[in-house]
This record gives sequence, C-alpha cells and structure tokens, in this order.
Amino acid sequence: MLDFVLMVIIVVSAILALIQKDLLKAAILTGFSGGALAVLFQILLAPDVALTQAIVGAAIVPVFIALAVKKTQREDS
Repeated sequence: MLDFVLMVIIVVSAILALIQKDLLKAAILTGFSGGALAVLFQILLAPDVALTQAIVGAAIVPVFIALAVKKTQREDS
C-alpha cells in the first residue's frame, strides 16, 4: 500500500513540476519527486540505488536547477 502511495506522490509531483510557471517551485517539486523515489527504492530493497537517487535526484539536480534559474534571470531596468 505504501508503494502505491509513493508512486502516486512521485507522478503527481513530477506533473506539478512540469506545469509550474515559477521555476524555483519546479526545482523544489523535482527534489520532492526524487526523494519519494529514493524512499520507494529503499522499500523495494535496493539500498544502493536508493542512496544514489537520494543524493542525485533529491539533492544535486534541484540545486543545479535553482542555480541555473538564479544565474539566468533577467534584471529589471
């Protein structure tokens, strides 16, 4: 039952990240989706994949997206 709930959370947060107009919110939702996927991998008894997903999918990718958004925003003149 918990796996099903996690799968729904992953899909919903990924869809919400795609339709967000604010890119920082999309980065946060991407991290949320990655974290839920890491928990799902841990439940499915794949701890090595879960650890990699937690590091890359829940931490590094959202930070890189947020940094890219911050560096490419236009300044109002």
